[in-house]
Amino acid sequence: NPGPGVGGHCIAVDPWFIVDGAPEQTRIIRTARKINSQVPGQVVARVLKAAEEKKSFRIACLGLSYKADVDDLRESPAMEIVGALAENDGLSIKVVEPHINELPDELKGFSGVTLAPLDEAVEWADVVVLLVDHQPFKNVDRLQISKKVVIDTRGVWR
Repeated sequence: NPGPGVGGHCIAVDPWFIVDGAPEQTRIIRTARKINSQVPGQVVARVLKAAEEKKSFRIACLGLSYKADVDDLRESPAMEIVGALAENDGLSIKVVEPHINELPDELKGFSGVTLAPLDEAVEWADVVVLLVDHQPFKNVDRLQISKKVVIDTRGVWR
């Protein structure tokens, strides 16, 4: 499935144990993990380019968890992406994560990042980035995003 990278507490980590135990027999696994680990950076580059082209620095990032419809943020590529975006001065980011009540500690230190309800974030933003395919995001009114730059890393809104 398409996505902004591989995350979670096992799939993102366990292959490295296998590679470490049998390096010569696991070249494909090593290569796949190296490629997948580059995807969050590619998403960040796409978002920054879109913001620059739109001449707007209001970004809605939808989802923080490592997979749909859970509250688990461990090894989440979405967290990595939002954190990398937040390091860019001048960006304002509204994060929507329906499974948490406050920003995680890793994002609290960035003044330009706030947790917001879905409708508020989408209406406010000029660039909308779908990072996790939570059920509520699948039901976003297409008219609500029709005049926005949309980066759909999950293939939900095609």
